[in-house]
Amino acid sequence: MTGLRVLAVDDLRPALDELARMLHDCPEVGEVTAVADPLSAVRSIQAGGFDAAFLDIAMPGMDGLELASLLSKLNTPPVLVFVTAHDKHALTAFGVGAVDYVLKPIRAERLSAALTKVNRMVHALRSPVPPAPETLPALAVEAQGRTRYVHRDDVHFVEAHGDHVRLHTGAGVHEVRMPMARLEEYWESSGFARVHRGYLVALRAVRELRSDSVGGLLAHTGAGDVPVSRRHSRELRERLLEAARQGELSR
Repeated sequence: MTGLRVLAVDDLRPALDELARMLHDCPEVGEVTAVADPLSAVRSIQAGGFDAAFLDIAMPGMDGLELASLLSKLNTPPVLVFVTAHDKHALTAFGVGAVDYVLKPIRAERLSAALTKVNRMVHALRSPVPPAPETLPALAVEAQGRTRYVHRDDVHFVEAHGDHVRLHTGAGVHEVRMPMARLEEYWESSGFARVHRGYLVALRAVRELRSDSVGGLLAHTGAGDVPVSRRHSRELRERLLEAARQGELSR
């Protein structure tokens, strides 16, 4: 059988059945074993190797974090993903080696994104490959007959301005002739997230999320506040959790 061998663990049968069904529907998955308690999960893993384990956290007896800690000590542990209704355990989950943290209710595209990370990790463990070269690490800024270079790592957020973008840094604002969509293509894999039709934000630059005077969401950075649209708010929170796991957020 081709595809990933996946173990799903959740003590609530309806949630377990739904997770197993969604995993079965994913083309990356070849086999799903669903168990309703951590001890059965341990026995299943001892009986046969799994590529990944999708774990609930709040379970009686041994919770998902304790189970993950136990699994991480195996000679060939499965890649861990947590699926839970609460985001408060995210940092702990990443601390025990999880590659992703999926919030309930599960969305098909979010589960697919988690499986992409699992596949990447499984492939890396089996056949390590060198990292891809950086894409556009700096932009040339023309001003008053001079050319200076603004490094991507100095940019807190990007603001669309017609067919230009404004790069907001700690030292000031720099304008570059480039469509926002093009810059997003270059920088998305380097920690920049679209949070609004007219804004990209560097995840590492986000110090906190706060509400504005009318109940909207703002991402606070050292170069100013960035508006976050409702359609992007959940994805931003999830990517910030991932950045926290990687240790990529500013202190």
